[in-house]
Amino acid sequence: MKIIGLCGGSGAGKGTAAAAVVALGGDVIDTDRVYRELCVSGSACLSEIEAEFGEDVIAPDGELDRPALAKLVFADPEKLSKLNEITHKYIRSETEGRIEAFRREGKNAVVIDAPLLFESGFDRMCDVTVCVIADEDSRIDRIIKRDGISYDAAKSRIKNQTSDDKLRLRCDFVLENHTDETELAASATKLFADIINGE
Repeated sequence: MKIIGLCGGSGAGKGTAAAAVVALGGDVIDTDRVYRELCVSGSACLSEIEAEFGEDVIAPDGELDRPALAKLVFADPEKLSKLNEITHKYIRSETEGRIEAFRREGKNAVVIDAPLLFESGFDRMCDVTVCVIADEDSRIDRIIKRDGISYDAAKSRIKNQTSDDKLRLRCDFVLENHTDETELAASATKLFADIINGE
């Protein structure tokens, strides 16, 4: 089973690229989704976040108040680093368990969709790494539509993420997203088929 690390900034098109692996008989571990699942009320991960950042990041229903936490950490690199330090260990443990489950199921590949692939050390779990690159304006448009946030908030989020130039240097393969999702899906399908087949 091939383990493929997938990264790229918010709004770059990782979801579209990752879906190509599913069509080829593999599966996807979306670390953002894993993080959300780990932050349910009463979880160890959420308790640690609350202990570090205070009760203001907890919603009235006991769940994580994501907008409040995002506002806090995206404005302060030190706080963002601390949040990553807390969450990565939980996400990594859960991801390792899911990889083993997919291996037992006989999947031919699994994509680890991780925005912070290298910063979190997830790249060391992967056979190959792939990044999705898109221009900033397109990314901002997608983030605003998807998350319902302001232009400035979307731009701030991008500013706090690894630059495309750094991703190009660190990844084994690059997928260019030129705003056409069909084209991106076709490129991803070809690349992942070659990786799975060892070409």
